[in-house]
Amino acid sequence: MTTSAALLTLNDPDTPFAVVDVHRARRNARRLESRLDRLGVRLRPHVKTAKSLPVAALMQPGGPGPITVSTLAEAEAFADGGYTDITYAVGIDPHKLPRVLALLRRGVTLRVLLDSPEQATAIARTAREAGTRIPALIEVDCDGHRGGVTVDDPSLVGIGRTLHDAGCLSGVLVHAGESYFATTPSDRRKAAANERDAAVAAADRLRVEGFHVDTVSVGSTPTAHAAEDLTGVTEVRAGNYVFFDLVMAGLGVCRLDDLALSVVVTVIGHRPEHGWILTDGGWMAMSRDRGTADQAQDQGYGLVTDVRGNLLPGLVMSGASQEHGILTARDGHALPDLPIGTRLRVLPNHACATAAQHRGYHVVDSGEPDAGGSAPAVRAVWERVGGW
Repeated sequence: MTTSAALLTLNDPDTPFAVVDVHRARRNARRLESRLDRLGVRLRPHVKTAKSLPVAALMQPGGPGPITVSTLAEAEAFADGGYTDITYAVGIDPHKLPRVLALLRRGVTLRVLLDSPEQATAIARTAREAGTRIPALIEVDCDGHRGGVTVDDPSLVGIGRTLHDAGCLSGVLVHAGESYFATTPSDRRKAAANERDAAVAAADRLRVEGFHVDTVSVGSTPTAHAAEDLTGVTEVRAGNYVFFDLVMAGLGVCRLDDLALSVVVTVIGHRPEHGWILTDGGWMAMSRDRGTADQAQDQGYGLVTDVRGNLLPGLVMSGASQEHGILTARDGHALPDLPIGTRLRVLPNHACATAAQHRGYHVVDSGEPDAGGSAPAVRAVWERVGGW
């Protein structure tokens, strides 16, 4: 939902709160859309990052299209918003199948994900009892990350047969989780190629058995921006790309000025004996995610900008308790003079985790002419949906 924010600036709401720069988010969305258009593969955005109907509309300006979700609550909320082609990309708990059936009976094509014979049996049994096809994707593991069966695992064909015989087999899904540690363009291209190869090989193995496979789904934000050949793939999933974050910047997938999400905080104290500036934005505002800790440059809990979004050199959110943030200087920079009451913005390590700490977003537009005020104007307030 979008609500009016007439006459507000980033100096007005109580801090901490999340901000989306719609100009950057729109630019990020167009960048990936254009890339996949050139590769001839459709994009199925993952809405788990923003959990927001207005952000999804920004990602798909032509109207509701295919999306990916990470919870059934997201699926239900987006179905309420007019989305009818949804992939639930987390392994299905059989106890949730009644909610899946309810969405299917509403006319939503909801694909579920699985990687075990037990899940396949539960889906097949439930579909037969309900007299309703439950389209299912088999998760394939391409890099040893989280769930999925490997291409050469004998259970792949067994799972496929169980689903095929019940009329429920839709295809295969692969996620290159290790691509989030691919620090060079070459490594990301290799991860993308490996992801594609695993997905296509799994689909071919099922087809050899006589099973119909119409969906070959791959995707992560790093591989989506690195893939050079997606022959045999029917769709690409990605979600973080609409906001990006410091992890993606650290990998080289984006630049710092592509980051569309930030959190506004206020200076509430100073501890000069420690070299600290204290803010009212702790890990409840930023999350506990320390995804840059293993990268070449550890960004603490986030980099700091002024309220207009200009990076403050050397200033980093290096520590956090529940409601307090600790800012310190590094790389030989002096700690800036920031009086109590100063508003700042913090760029997050992991956009998905930081966004989850907030009920919605105050929207600014850095593409609009600067009105010359002390802080950017708030153009709208966008709610988040479907968190559980």
